[in-house]
Amino acid sequence: MPAVPANIPTSLKLPGALKLQLEEDAKQMGMSLHAFMVSTLADAAQRKRLRQTFAQDSADALAVMKSTGTGHALDDVRLYFSQLKEHRQGKSAPPAPLQAKKMG
Repeated sequence: MPAVPANIPTSLKLPGALKLQLEEDAKQMGMSLHAFMVSTLADAAQRKRLRQTFAQDSADALAVMKSTGTGHALDDVRLYFSQLKEHRQGKSAPPAPLQAKKMG
């Protein structure tokens, strides 16, 4: 795989109102406009990859559920995360792991 240059110059034409908003946001964050835009674009790209991974994981989990006939009831999942929250707040022991059950 060829080496990727550390920085590649690019040009970006922004609507005036958007540029003013970005400048204000960058100032509030204590960043230069350039650093703010680079950070914002990197965050957006990462969110896109995370959404893609989530969608694939969801599709894979559904396929497993359909092929095995097992899964987790919504009420069990809600209870688990409620107990996990309590645990993370130091109010209880960790919840027992969720166990897949026959669905349908």
